Order: sequence, then structure tokens, then C-alpha cells
Amino acid sequence: MSWRLARSEVARGRILAALLGLSLAAMPVLAELTPAEVRMAESIESRSPEARALLSKLVEINSGTLNFAGVRRVAEVLEPEFRELGFATEWLPGESFDRAGHLVAQREGSGPHVLLIGHLDTVFEADSPFQTLETLDGDRVRGPGTIDMKGGVVVLLEALRALREIDRLEDFRLTVVLTGDEESSGRPLELSRAALLDAGRAADYALGFEDGDGDPATAVIARRGSARWELTIEGTPAHSSQIFTEQVGAGAIHEAARILEGFRSELLDEKDLTYNPGLIVGGTEISYDPATATVEGFGKNNVVAEFAKVTGDLRTLSPDQLARARRTMEEVAGRNLPGTQAEFSLHEGYPPMAPTAGNRELLALYSTASQDLGLGPVAPVDPRKAGAADISFVAAEVGWALDGLGLMGTGGHTVDETADLETLTSQAQRAALLIHRLPE
Repeated sequence: MSWRLARSEVARGRILAALLGLSLAAMPVLAELTPAEVRMAESIESRSPEARALLSKLVEINSGTLNFAGVRRVAEVLEPEFRELGFATEWLPGESFDRAGHLVAQREGSGPHVLLIGHLDTVFEADSPFQTLETLDGDRVRGPGTIDMKGGVVVLLEALRALREIDRLEDFRLTVVLTGDEESSGRPLELSRAALLDAGRAADYALGFEDGDGDPATAVIARRGSARWELTIEGTPAHSSQIFTEQVGAGAIHEAARILEGFRSELLDEKDLTYNPGLIVGGTEISYDPATATVEGFGKNNVVAEFAKVTGDLRTLSPDQLARARRTMEEVAGRNLPGTQAEFSLHEGYPPMAPTAGNRELLALYSTASQDLGLGPVAPVDPRKAGAADISFVAAEVGWALDGLGLMGTGGHTVDETADLETLTSQAQRAALLIHRLPE
């Protein structure tokens, strides 16, 4: 439903209520948009055909993370779009972190510094059968990256064009960072996320244009971080008849089982925290290749296992929760059964985006803007439904951060990725109004 239709529906409802003698206090009330805000909303609505055409063009370019040429091609299509809005653009090559690179666009202004975040890549590589945009019933389209997140990039651009319509771009310092490896980050992270971190340290606000949980009635004020952990365990090899003796002890596989159960029992009651062992191997001989996440193992039923390896991920809502979980896991891993020793290690990953007071205030501004447009209130997404994203790297650097402002739909990361094009207009209107109303 467009903002004008929503307002007219409310108006008709209030007239009907009056005719029937019902209380007007029970009817929804829309705040009056200023003339400038009306112009913004109308300009976005009038540009719907152009916005849809740009989305189609971007989706038809394969930009799987490892298709470096495709990622660069998407950036080349977008660069003139930003330059036409007065941005200076720069392509940052990604050789140092084994990825295509990033597109950064900057525009100087006199007001608060707003960082706008998106990405160029998708999970669908060049050999994927899912390559084209397909029109479905109504306003729905299916295609790779429609909602994650080429649609979000188009929403971002349309919001900026609406701000130019009322000469408001000059009232902000604007930095856009579109990474080329959000779906599979290059390593080391201090290099692959350097441009984003630099922008975050300089910004007052950070806005992410991911699709959140796909529901226009929600936005993201908190994302759980994602880190990778490993357990490396050694036991005393011996004939199986000697297991649990003083000389042999429990063996590596029993120790792995003890540690995993300890993780489960001691972390189970931590709200919003999850740990998941995704790979395990044990035996007399084992090998593990972290680059390909593949293992080989050899063992015999009548031999006490000498080695075990477990890898998994850890998701936490705040840096404090991550630190607590790490301490707990290290302590559990250190209580070794007789004849065994274990080493626990935690590796770099996406940091958590904590639900700060500033994030909640920014959501309140966004929700008010949505209601003033006749699009209804916006509530926070359950963090369990919001995966890691690039905004998490800068959320702690800025006072205010909000994500999930992009194109809405369903089926992200699958061949059923489907976008609701009606939200291309409404999401851009809400984002434009939010930026327009940001406090200095």
C-alpha cells in the first residue's frame, strides 16, 4: 500500500466513524508531513519504474563473492548513479584480502555524518543455475540478490535522490560503503573491513540496507556476532582394554564428548547465545583442512583414540556476552579427564551489534517516520532472526545504528529468493524521511 493510499484509507475510516457516531479517539491519526516531506515521498513514488529497472539490471549481473569480475561490474553500474548525486566514488581493490574489493562513495556537507552500508556480492556464484530475474504474480519478482541485497542498494539510492529533490543532501556528510565480500569475508578481517571501520569511526549514524527478517514491520537494532572456535584434543593411545586405567585414561573422543556436554550445560541458559559444533573427527590419525572444512580420520574399535578435533560457531549479542562465553568454554576445556589434554581457541569473526539506547532511539525515529507516511509502526527484530552483517563492525563506533532498511521479501540465500517490489517504494520513503529528520 502506498503512503497516499494509506492516508486516504485512514481518512475514509474517520469519516465513516463520524457518520456512525463512533469515537474518533479510537481511529489512527497520521501526523501531517511537511510540504518538503510530501515532495520526497511523491518523487520516490514517481521514480518507481526507474528504480525497478535498475534493480533488474543489477540482478542480471552475477556477483557471487568469488566472481571478482561480476562484483566489479556491479560497482561499475552503480558508480555513475552516485556521481550523478554529487558523490566522489572510489574502487578499493581487494587483493590484500583475496576478494574483489569495495566501492566507497562520499559527499561532503555541513551536518551530521551518516554512514550508509550495503554490499555488492551475493551467495550465488557464476556456476549457480539461479541467474536471472523472473516476474511472478502481483508485485513479486524472484532472482539472485533481489533482497540480499541489490534491492537494498536501490532503496539507498532512491532515498538519496529524494533528499536531493528538496536540496537536503548538502545538510549531511554522507559516506556509502558497499563491500564486495559480505557473504564470504576476505581475510584478514582487519584488511577486508578497514574501509568500513574507518568510515564508522568518523560517522555519527550508521544505517544498513539489508532486508532484516523480511518484514516491513520490523527493523534491526541488534545483531548477534559470529565467531569460529576449535577444540584440539590429545589422549593416550593404547589397546581398548586399558581405557580408564590410571596409565591410559579416557582417550581423546571421551574428552571431546565431555567438553561438548559441558559447553551445552553451562551455556544453555544464556539468553540469545548459541554455540554449535559443526564438525568433529577423532581416532588414531586425523587431519583437518580449515580452508575447505574437510577432515580425514582413521581409527580402530580396539584402540583408544589419540586425537580429536571439533570446530563450530559461537553467536553472541554483546561483547560482554562473547567474553563470558569464551571464559566459560576455556574453563570447561581445561578440566581434562585423566590422560587427556585439550586446547580451545576462538577465531576472528563478525562482532555483535548490541541493542544500545542510541539504536532504540533511532528505531523510534524510523517508526515515527513510517507511521507519518501511513505505513504503520516498526518494532525491533528478534536478534535470533538477524544474522551477522557488515553494520556489526561499526555499531560500537557510532552512537546510533539501525539495519534492515532494504527491500523486503522471502527466501534469501536460496533459489526461491523473492522480493516484494511494492516495498521498494515504501522502504525508500521511510529511509529518506528518517535521514531528513536525523538530529544534528
